Amino acid sequence: MSASPALNSKQSSSVIFVFLISASAALGGFLFGFDTAVINGAVVALGDHFKVGPVLVGMSVSLALIGSAIGALLSGTVSDRYGRIKPMLIAALLFTVSGIGAGLPVTVWDFIFWRFLGGVGIGLASAITPAYIAEISPANLRGSFGSLQQLAIVVGIFVAMLSNYMLVGLAGGSADNVLWFGFETWRWMFWAEVPPALLYGFAAMMIPESPRYLIASGSEEEAEGILSKVIGAKAHEKIAEVKESLKIECATSFAVLRCEGGLHPVVWLGLGLSVLQQFVGINIIFYYGSMLWRSVGFSEENSLWITVITGVVNIVTTLVAIALIDRVGRKPLLLAGSAGMVVTLGVLAYLFGAAPLDASGHPVLSGTLATTALYSANLYVFCFGFSWGPVVWVLLGEMFNNRIRASALALGAGAQWVANFMVSASFPALVEWAGLGFTYLIYAVFAAVSFFFVMSLVRETRGRELEDME
Repeated sequence: MSASPALNSKQSSSVIFVFLISASAALGGFLFGFDTAVINGAVVALGDHFKVGPVLVGMSVSLALIGSAIGALLSGTVSDRYGRIKPMLIAALLFTVSGIGAGLPVTVWDFIFWRFLGGVGIGLASAITPAYIAEISPANLRGSFGSLQQLAIVVGIFVAMLSNYMLVGLAGGSADNVLWFGFETWRWMFWAEVPPALLYGFAAMMIPESPRYLIASGSEEEAEGILSKVIGAKAHEKIAEVKESLKIECATSFAVLRCEGGLHPVVWLGLGLSVLQQFVGINIIFYYGSMLWRSVGFSEENSLWITVITGVVNIVTTLVAIALIDRVGRKPLLLAGSAGMVVTLGVLAYLFGAAPLDASGHPVLSGTLATTALYSANLYVFCFGFSWGPVVWVLLGEMFNNRIRASALALGAGAQWVANFMVSASFPALVEWAGLGFTYLIYAVFAAVSFFFVMSLVRETRGRELEDME
């Protein structure tokens, strides 16, 4: 017997309600992606403007990630004490201030400070958003809604790359050319972040608090009102389940992770997923993509255009993940993505390693080799985009039980940002020392490790309620 029209209408309105508030929360992911990718188009101009070498260039890109790690680690304590919405507002403020300041640096060091400040906002948003979406979503749609975080990230990356490309085109060349009101193009790249940061703050003020946080803080009536819109008549039953799952003798924050003698195994699993997501080298494409393609013979404009195409590939593959994650499951997508990354990174390692060198010692690709490298790089992004990009964020938001979720996710996100820092900070020096071929071979090895890690240790979470997590 089919469901009544009234019931279907109620279910549809529930799905739309959750989608809208999840999408609003995911604006933090948009800023996360925009902020981390905007440096791509400005990195060469920054090096030229401040006259610094590869070490300081690497620091100007990567020290923001230490701020992200700090923001992520603080998120557990902040969200347990103040809820999920207030940290989003703090992140929006930090994004706004950082975007303004990064466009007005006097030296490379105050530029690094502004980027560090924005990094704290990224860290907060990166940890709060997946937890919030997981806690507000019904189990059967949690993967799709959780993937909105990654979709927002890749859209942010794409918009940043497209913005960089358009600004350089308007300026007529180098990112260090003057554009509007006497300011160089690279400054406008950072100022473009301010409007979406303000929008994120406004959206955060419009969405409801997490019902699971409200139950934990004793606001059951308010939580019931929200849950009624999400799951209907089962709201009372869900409140009882949440209250039962929250029972624990430990203190809040990271203390809950040590209650059973060392870290809980599922926390170690989250840390492993977070680190491996970065050690496959994906952010090298987004932080240094334009510099990389310029170093192997492409023009500045063509290099930026390639990064725009990469951004489109990233968006399309994330949409594939959203369509499949609640049907196929988390583990199969991770395994398929790992296998694809091993192959594509291996091809890139071979191409860059075997290419002839120019007078500066950079590999030079042309003809078929250049085309093959472009296809391989975008296939690599495709493999990451339908698997390790969205699925890890979904797993981090849902794999922990209610009593440890905020703290465990904070620790996992913090580890992810530290790993991101290690990869991005080491890339310029590693390329200078060992070459692009060997560098990409390292990432291929970690992609292989990620396959066996998932095969051996990761359990499927598709369709399970948060209250059933260990």
